[in-house]
Amino acid sequence: MVTALVSTTLFVVLIGLAVTQAPGWDRTSRTFFSVSVAVDVLPVVLQGLWLNIRVLAIAAILVPTIGLGIALLRTLPGPVFLPVRLFAIGYVDVFRGLPLLLMLYLIGFGIPALRFEGFDPSAFWLGTAAVTITYSAYVAEVFRAGIESVHPSQRLAARSLGLSYPQTMGRVVLPQAIRNVTPALLNDLVALQKDVGLISILGLYDAIRRAQIEVATTFNFTPYVVAGLLFVLLSVPTGRFADAVNLRAARRQQAGVA
Repeated sequence: MVTALVSTTLFVVLIGLAVTQAPGWDRTSRTFFSVSVAVDVLPVVLQGLWLNIRVLAIAAILVPTIGLGIALLRTLPGPVFLPVRLFAIGYVDVFRGLPLLLMLYLIGFGIPALRFEGFDPSAFWLGTAAVTITYSAYVAEVFRAGIESVHPSQRLAARSLGLSYPQTMGRVVLPQAIRNVTPALLNDLVALQKDVGLISILGLYDAIRRAQIEVATTFNFTPYVVAGLLFVLLSVPTGRFADAVNLRAARRQQAGVA
């Protein structure tokens, strides 16, 4: 423990000395790490971060709901459900393959360009929809992996006891599947917290957009650093929680093997 602490401290000190002794450190510190500028812009950037948090809160509910629905459609048995399975496969292939930035452009600017009668959604909802659609495709595959991780014998046993297919999925398969993929879902949530910052390309005044405005006003890049630190602080608790869940799952698995 002491050795690890000493080596870590020494590493941090060496990195700090290497950076602060660089020829351009004085100019860089004024441009990127100005304390006075950070204090001035913090309330404005925090106001923009509240918009990111609202998008995150909505997407965090919709993404697992839609993703689970797509996964269930893809796992429906029998030839009669082939069109449904093909739809689910196509959904995952298309929206998992398209970059989120491109989805934001397509939905954020494409849908308003269609000029639907009586349908004029705000950029907030269009950005939320783009984020939700993209991440639902990723989460659908996570849920499908969890469903397929449950041994087929458990499905057969449930059906032999008289449970219908929906009852088997709801009472036997899904509880185990969700427990198995919870760590992966939490990791996707961490990624989602970071990527909601991309909605700024739609002109929304989120944390990144407000930082960009402040940079243009002050000719100083410190607002970008402030916005980045706020996103890191937003994701750290979820990351630590995901690590704790991963550790707990690993211990439970080892106990089961033992």
